[in-house]
Amino acid sequence: MGEGLANLFNSVVNYGVSILWGNNEWLIASNPWYGLLMFVLIGAGLYFTIATRFIQFRHFGHMWQLLRVSHHGRKDGGISSFEALMTSLAARVGTGNLAGVAIAIYLGGPGAVFWMWMTALVGMSTSFIESTLAQAYKVPHTENVYRGGPAYYIEKGLGQRWMAIFFSICLLIAFGLAFNGVQSNTIAQATNEAFGIPTWMTGLVLVVLVAPVVFGGLRSVARIAGKVVPVMAILYILLALFIIVTNFSQFPAAIVLIVKSAFGFEQAAGGVIGYGIAQAMINGIKRGLFSNEAGMGSAPNAAATAQSYPDHPAVQGFMQMLGVFMDTLVICTATASIIILSGVVDPNVEQEGIQLTQLALSQYVGDLGIIFVAIAIFFFSFTSIIANYSYGESNLEFISGAKNAKVMIMIFRFLVLGMVFVGAVASLPAIWNFADLSMGLMALTNLVAIVLLSPVALRLLRDYERQIKEGKSGAQITFHPDNFAKLKDEVNRDAWSD
Repeated sequence: MGEGLANLFNSVVNYGVSILWGNNEWLIASNPWYGLLMFVLIGAGLYFTIATRFIQFRHFGHMWQLLRVSHHGRKDGGISSFEALMTSLAARVGTGNLAGVAIAIYLGGPGAVFWMWMTALVGMSTSFIESTLAQAYKVPHTENVYRGGPAYYIEKGLGQRWMAIFFSICLLIAFGLAFNGVQSNTIAQATNEAFGIPTWMTGLVLVVLVAPVVFGGLRSVARIAGKVVPVMAILYILLALFIIVTNFSQFPAAIVLIVKSAFGFEQAAGGVIGYGIAQAMINGIKRGLFSNEAGMGSAPNAAATAQSYPDHPAVQGFMQMLGVFMDTLVICTATASIIILSGVVDPNVEQEGIQLTQLALSQYVGDLGIIFVAIAIFFFSFTSIIANYSYGESNLEFISGAKNAKVMIMIFRFLVLGMVFVGAVASLPAIWNFADLSMGLMALTNLVAIVLLSPVALRLLRDYERQIKEGKSGAQITFHPDNFAKLKDEVNRDAWSD
């Protein structure tokens, strides 16, 4: 009886995952709904790109200008724009950037990288919309720290608390618990490959390291992410640049291979077999979405915590656009370059994602490559765990209410630590599949909400652009809820009291 129920549960979950995420045959499947979520995500990204008049290209330079002043404007104990960006990058940059890119190339050929790029470019506009809304509808949490995200703008903007709670539950399952197990599993496998350390020992070390951060709350997560993520990202990018420069004669051919393979024009080159447009698209889009998270509804939870400078909701929209760019167009491209230039991908031999990245890097720097990837994935995945925890804490408080949150959050912290250990020592495909389903449902819920609320975000963008055209900058740029008919009654005035 129990086994029959388990099999039924797994069948339902697998079917749901196939409908949402598709599979390698989705373009020719008899069921036209396979891969539904990818069509919706890309469609929404294209809609937002057109509605914002190609904001990711028009304001590309402005994103970097805001990054330069992102430490400004923070009050005592608050979270700066830079720290909010690093928190979202901490969640984004992890297994998807090192293991996920390798899996995409292994399953979809080098052309998958091209579709990862396209996914990121349209996803930047989606990230702007959802993060701007998160800032607009944020609420005070403690002194100079805020809560917010899709659950908050769904309830306040759409007046649908049931929908907001459904989103929060899906996020708690996927990001709060399951994906933390995925991250710790990747760390354990990488350290075992590099140093021969037993996975259970890695699991215990991770629990010891994660515990003080998660018990420190949102400020602690933001501070750690703000220090660790930039250092590891820069070191990883520098290593990739070193490999590209020292193999520059092969680099143009690798780029041509990526583009040709994306459209099925290249069937064999450089030791990597092309897989055709269907496999390249499905794996590139899926892994790109998993990596940059645009439209998933995860990053807005971090965006809402910031005291933006200038103090306007659109600022976090620009900052999180930059996060998508850095995640996929920079860090994922670095990994792809290392793998493709190495020529180690063999579709006829089963290859694991993180081990494939380690093998590729070892072609250039020997055993140091295996060690470096293990260290990089340790820090990237460690910061993903603590950022994912912060998302879960925010949504758990939303469900339970601030008065009842303390006990629930304490229980949640121990559950997270337990999942970190279990994920390190066990392979639980059914749990990971359920997490994929939860993440897909969470993304669909968020996409419906941001499409419906997009007029608010677009008006906020026009208000911000108007002030820029008037020559304002820095503290001169302000946000006044009373100027927005759809915001003046829903916005928490205490979050914008100045």
